Amino acid sequence: MLYKKLQQYLKTLDFENIKEERKQFLNPFIERLQKLHYLNQDINLNFICTHNSRRSHLAQCWAQAIAYHLGLSHVRAYSGGTEATSVFEEVLHSLNKSGFQIDSIATKPQAVHAVKYSENQHPILSFSKIHHDSFNPESDFIAIMVCSDAEQKCPFVHGAAARFAIPFEDPKMADGTSQQTQAYQERSKQIATELLYVFSQITTA
Repeated sequence: MLYKKLQQYLKTLDFENIKEERKQFLNPFIERLQKLHYLNQDINLNFICTHNSRRSHLAQCWAQAIAYHLGLSHVRAYSGGTEATSVFEEVLHSLNKSGFQIDSIATKPQAVHAVKYSENQHPILSFSKIHHDSFNPESDFIAIMVCSDAEQKCPFVHGAAARFAIPFEDPKMADGTSQQTQAYQERSKQIATELLYVFSQITTA
């Protein structure tokens, strides 16, 4: 099961107040997931943002943890960018504050972090990479564009069986200000809430 702190955090999320304009982005994604679930097919999700440094990592980690929490064991979450940079440190801080356990496992050629959500599950390996990196699935995956810039730069994602635009506001705008920590926690909470809504709609019957 999830770490207790993560379980407690998820209980604080209320997706009843998700606005209809957001559901217009989320509902087509839900329909695709439901179809794959009925067919008992593996569901590989690649969350894509320009630099693979902020929103795409938040989405990857929350998607994997929430799917596991809800018993959707055939879901695998990945992330990538139109270019590779590095995972922004405040992303890791916000995840850790919510209950993920994070360890640094490499620093060169770039930082790699093990993000754990359960004692007995393999950690998510969090590092920045392009969306078609060999670490990610090559075909039959769902591409989720979590920023408008990546949406424009990647009108076609090679190998994707489906593609959805679910943009989130970039917390980067608060970097270096007194609002930085709050901005990242708010964006993390929004992403977690909306993904909890998404996966909670998947019926298992």
